[in-house]
Amino acid sequence: MPGKVQRGPAARRRLAAAGLVVAVLAAGATISAVSGRVTMLDKENQPGDDVGQAVLWLSSGSAHPRPPVQTDVGTSGKAFSPRVLVVPVGSTVSFSNYDPFNHNVFSLSEENPFDLGLYGRGEARSVRFDRPGLVRVYCNVHAQMSALVHVRDTPWYTQPASDGSFTLSSVPVGDYTLHVWHERASETTQPLTVPDEGVTELALELDARGYQFKPHLNKQGQPYPQQGRRY
Repeated sequence: MPGKVQRGPAARRRLAAAGLVVAVLAAGATISAVSGRVTMLDKENQPGDDVGQAVLWLSSGSAHPRPPVQTDVGTSGKAFSPRVLVVPVGSTVSFSNYDPFNHNVFSLSEENPFDLGLYGRGEARSVRFDRPGLVRVYCNVHAQMSALVHVRDTPWYTQPASDGSFTLSSVPVGDYTLHVWHERASETTQPLTVPDEGVTELALELDARGYQFKPHLNKQGQPYPQQGRRY
């Protein structure tokens, strides 16, 4: 009997996307695509160089989410990677520690609060995300660590490339609300009608000129102590 094929996160995402196309075609809908480019104004009206950290999605009252996935966020060099992650509702994310010291990954976000406790190098602990929304993830040991998990209940979402270009595939013709989010800009929404021929060259702009960094609190809701010690 052949052995079980192990598939990584990228392969699982491709399979989920393929399943979405099959489901749409089975429903008799005409599918199309939405593509364009996101730009972001930064301070002094300069273009933002982190536009690839944006998230785009289409919402519709009749949409069903993609199948849940299992994926991983690594901690290395006192940083999360990837820092911004988008997953379907019901997905499980493992937070793997590759640093030679302990981490305590947690979130106080109302949608999916959790506390993974203290764990060391070579260990991983997992969270299942059952509610849609934005989950802000931190480490209770290292104040500089932060990640953002977007949990989406729609099948149409993506992140742009580093140049801001994006494509939302397998979109049935119809009426939607388009959402564009970035950590340093206010979320924007706009109605969008997708015709048979799709939507191309859609120009979207985010404004990060007013962004001001605010330090987050630890899991007790208190400021972090001065971190003069080594970990």
